[in-house]
Amino acid sequence: MVNSLNGKRVAFLVTDGFEQVELTGPKEALDQAGAQTEILSAKAGTVKGWNHDKPADDFPVANTFQAVNIDQYDAVVLPGGVQNSDTIRIDENAQQLVKSAASAGKPIAVICHGGWLLISAGLVDGKTMTSYKTLKDDLVNAGANWVDQEVVKDGKLISSRQPDDVPAFSQALIDALAA
Repeated sequence: MVNSLNGKRVAFLVTDGFEQVELTGPKEALDQAGAQTEILSAKAGTVKGWNHDKPADDFPVANTFQAVNIDQYDAVVLPGGVQNSDTIRIDENAQQLVKSAASAGKPIAVICHGGWLLISAGLVDGKTMTSYKTLKDDLVNAGANWVDQEVVKDGKLISSRQPDDVPAFSQALIDALAA
């Protein structure tokens, strides 16, 4: 598996308040598999991760949502975290990036509350997916078929529920990129 993803670029879309392990776990797994990972955000500088409800570490932002084109990346990862997910969902540039990724058939991996961005971008209707349990009604009301499983794959959409699912989530994304 080492270096099986050489040449693959993966964008992590976050704002302040993302669930830290939902970024660091998949990012570390992808980096170890040889992918190049970049954190994108609404503003340059750094973004702050959270450990559930407590501020945690700062991470450097490689580029802004507005400054990149999805063609530069092979996949998109949407970590959760309530604060992050509630903020990013109304960012028009973030919405455009996930819409473009979906249109281009690129893998989109979403965990926990990250599904709010896909709801706001109009990308969940008819999709089978999972999320943190509190998003079930939002996803169902937006037309998704919600299931309670560790990892759900529907075409190029990969979803997971929560931090405990990070290892399986990361492996599903690596498998999708290696295919």
